[in-house]
Amino acid sequence: MKMFETHIPSRLFHRVFISYLCSARYSSALLILGSVLIAPQVQAQVNLQGKLEQGALMRGQVPAGTQVALNGEAIKVTSDGNFAFGFDRDGELSQQLTLIYPSGLTEVKPLTLTKREYDIQSVKGISSKIMKPDPVAQQRAAKDSAQVKAARASFSNQTAFMQEFIWPLTGRISGVYGSQRIYNDVPGNPHFGVDVAAKTGTVVVAPADGVISLSVPDMFYSGGTMVIDHGYGVSSSFLHLSKLYVKTGEVVKQGQAVAEVGSTGRANGPHLDWRVNWYQMRLDPTTIVPPMATVLANEKAAVKD
Repeated sequence: MKMFETHIPSRLFHRVFISYLCSARYSSALLILGSVLIAPQVQAQVNLQGKLEQGALMRGQVPAGTQVALNGEAIKVTSDGNFAFGFDRDGELSQQLTLIYPSGLTEVKPLTLTKREYDIQSVKGISSKIMKPDPVAQQRAAKDSAQVKAARASFSNQTAFMQEFIWPLTGRISGVYGSQRIYNDVPGNPHFGVDVAAKTGTVVVAPADGVISLSVPDMFYSGGTMVIDHGYGVSSSFLHLSKLYVKTGEVVKQGQAVAEVGSTGRANGPHLDWRVNWYQMRLDPTTIVPPMATVLANEKAAVKD
């Protein structure tokens, strides 16, 4: 797991401490070096894993007992100091992570994100019933949406979100996160998953350990739908499935077969639509797995061996 950390070099600490002693008001000295540290009694440290870009899932470690907040909103931290948070598709490029260590030291860490450009895709052949659903279908879709939101909103103490995620399916990527899809020449909402093309019946596996928080064989838009809770607000969703192997409440392990690819719901061909959420925030799954090209190359090399 590749990390980067922030800390105070000893020579800078001494410089700040002298300033602290010389302060007329005898208040806490401040050091500005990419982050602000208040009350310099101890060395601060935070490790972050992830891409500082829009749509990314970030994971971090801090000393046990540390309080963490993103832009003023508290983030839940495990008993041993692990936590997760995300950046929205069109999130602000300047954000702020605040950490209050058990010693009382407070670190305010600015985060500068990379702005992303998104693709535009055109999808033809969607039936008129899907494009303009009748009132009964709209009511059904609203019920489906409420179920999915409830599943993604749930909190659990699992720590599987810290695992190195794997692709639930490998193959040709046919749709990317953040792209604007145009259905039958009508602009739709941005796409919030990554699509992997595969034949109907191709097995889908769990990208990390978790508990099934939703398993529904036929939703109006997403067809066969499954949500896996990985803990602390992080979840995976699989859409357009033709068959579901596990039910709500079941525990699954990374690499376990959980479903089969299909073209159910609003789909014009068989594929897996994999989505990652931090609570209701929709994130890019490719920010937590190796590039598909690398994975396919490794699979090819393994077959030759």
